[in-house]
Amino acid sequence: MTIETQLVELREALRQALDEEMERDSRVFVMGEEVGEYNGAYKVTKGMLAKWGPSRIVDTPIAELGFMGLGIGAAITGLRPVVEVMSFNFSFVGADQIISNAAKMYYMSGNRFSVPIVIRGPNGAAAQVSSQHSHCVEALYSHLPGLIVVAPSNPYDAKGLLKSAIRNNNPVLFLESELSYGDKMEIPKAEYLVPIGKAKVIEQGKDLTIVSHSRMIIFCREAVRELAKQGVKAELIDLRTIKPLDIATVAESVRKTGRCVLVEEGHYFAGITAEIGMELIEHCFDFLDAPLVRVCQKETPMPYSKILERETLPTVPRILAAAQQVMR
Repeated sequence: MTIETQLVELREALRQALDEEMERDSRVFVMGEEVGEYNGAYKVTKGMLAKWGPSRIVDTPIAELGFMGLGIGAAITGLRPVVEVMSFNFSFVGADQIISNAAKMYYMSGNRFSVPIVIRGPNGAAAQVSSQHSHCVEALYSHLPGLIVVAPSNPYDAKGLLKSAIRNNNPVLFLESELSYGDKMEIPKAEYLVPIGKAKVIEQGKDLTIVSHSRMIIFCREAVRELAKQGVKAELIDLRTIKPLDIATVAESVRKTGRCVLVEEGHYFAGITAEIGMELIEHCFDFLDAPLVRVCQKETPMPYSKILERETLPTVPRILAAAQQVMR
């Protein structure tokens, strides 16, 4: 049977997920900065105010601590809010609500109050937005029990994972990339879900495992193609979900290849790759034929200069150099 598909941008895939879930469940609503009258800072919610009205597409003041608390309260009392932050850097202003209330309420209430809230928006570096607008927050929030952290790399996963996140009864941080909103991909017209907590092997290989997530998958794909020209068949894994982490899929690949390069846009110290590396040591140390190598953002605040920005972030040449290091 032929599956009917459509070519959509990532922002449109997210919009479809929101629209379908609002149609399916009247408890779902969207709130955040500029989501209504302005059609969303990145046009994810374009046209949704006209369709759903101001009771379900709610513009908020630029007051993250306040509207994050409002969203958490709405979730506790039975609604299913999707809260858009214009940038996940701004989630720090509302972090007390996320950390102290969203993440803890189910535990502190003796399982009486769940918090089915999705907090979504762009994460990581964009183009020359400098130090205060380029944080990768996945390592910070993944450290905390009670939060689910999702980071899709393409439109297909973005739609399927967002629908799963909205249906989940726990707080989900849904991390997108500002530089990926225009990425296009064929996705099914029929409804589908992508399970939370399941990584995906997107390139098969036998010589080397490369593990990454979100926008860095684009660079890793290019590195895999370059390695193939050198006779190295690399297996590429897209984590898709940071927490819960699908270490089983990663470990299975590493047991097969014996070598691993870990790539993330965030920093080295206490990062996602540090956690994966430690778990690989625990699960498959005896299968490693070379030390693990990480490729991360360098240990500096993000510079504004385009040239320095490029030097700071992971690049294809840096990933290739790491692969060549473990293949020696």
